[in-house]
Amino acid sequence: MLNQTGVKKETAGSVTQILGSTSPYHAISIIVDDTAGTTVGTKKIVKAGTPLKVDPANLQTPATKIAANANIDEANVILLHDVDVTAGDANGSGLVIGIVNYNRLESDVQALFKPGNAVSGVFCIAL
Repeated sequence: MLNQTGVKKETAGSVTQILGSTSPYHAISIIVDDTAGTTVGTKKIVKAGTPLKVDPANLQTPATKIAANANIDEANVILLHDVDVTAGDANGSGLVIGIVNYNRLESDVQALFKPGNAVSGVFCIAL
């Protein structure tokens, strides 16, 4: 992808599926800022469903996390899958069109992205 020279694959359990519907949805490749991560065990993870702000004019600029008390309108993508940022900024997928199921988000992400919220063309609903 954009910022890593080597390809890494790590499988540790099942992938979190946050989509409420898999048709249609669209995501773009982004770089996720390591400061957006939270510590989970020995890793630093940015969780799926996290609202992020990216610079569409320069996708090599790392996407930053929108704080819980910030205006959700500042975000322009929703992180599609968990991203491990333990070693620094990492590649991820930013959802720009789709439906997110609130009930599939982890509790700390639910505080950021609630049913009825919309980010770009991404809508959050409780199924």
